[in-house]
Amino acid sequence: MAIRIVRLGTPRLDDEGLRIGAVRRPPRGVPKAETASRDIYDVWFPTLAPSENLLKTFAPVSEASWKTFARRYRAEMKQPDARHAIALLAAMSRDTHFAVGCYCATEALCHRSVLRELLEAAGACLR
Repeated sequence: MAIRIVRLGTPRLDDEGLRIGAVRRPPRGVPKAETASRDIYDVWFPTLAPSENLLKTFAPVSEASWKTFARRYRAEMKQPDARHAIALLAAMSRDTHFAVGCYCATEALCHRSVLRELLEAAGACLR
């Protein structure tokens, strides 16, 4: 069993399981009843998303700005709710398949790359 890190809105894989949206806001113009059928997410989980303030100040235009963003996001994920959520997902990954994702096109410049590292450090099984 394992977690797959995905881009929301991409076609699901056969064995992907539940898709969790680790995003601050639901997609604009998409009714809640259609997020799953459009391969966006089954469950919205903003606890794992960067804060509104961090998203407002981040522009992935340079390596320095990305490093600053990643450092601040890691600090946010040390808060109790986020730590517990990461621990829960890590534990669940040992018994079931599911996916966690974000909308960003490039994982290397997306919080999901940092989230992947945090889940690994928490003992999650990743694919």
